[in-house]
Amino acid sequence: MDANHRNPPAGGISIHAVDIARGVPAAGLCVRLFRLADGRTEIASGRCSDGGLLQHPVAEGANVLRGLYEVEFDIAQYYRDAGIDIPDPAFLEVVVYRFGIDRVGEHFHLPMKFTPWGFSLFRGGA
Repeated sequence: MDANHRNPPAGGISIHAVDIARGVPAAGLCVRLFRLADGRTEIASGRCSDGGLLQHPVAEGANVLRGLYEVEFDIAQYYRDAGIDIPDPAFLEVVVYRFGIDRVGEHFHLPMKFTPWGFSLFRGGA
């Protein structure tokens, strides 16, 4: 068995965020992705594109290994930047979602839907 069959290429982690309170992609939402192994290592970060996608090489499998991960979404700052009146502190300041990857060769798509008062996050497109 060659190395490619023992260690298939990583399928990647993609993130797509939608502000369902306003019915728009979450352009500008700050997102950070961490691998939880020997501490907490940031492997991706950035702002979502106009279409609500985090555009980063991690979506193609860069630095994705078997293990636990956390993704952080700066929900309150997103609404403040948009000029939306929310409480201070906000009900949702930063949403943290912990998930695991067992089958590295599969793609893990994380659709994030949110309002200032709640969110839904799940594995999509499996």
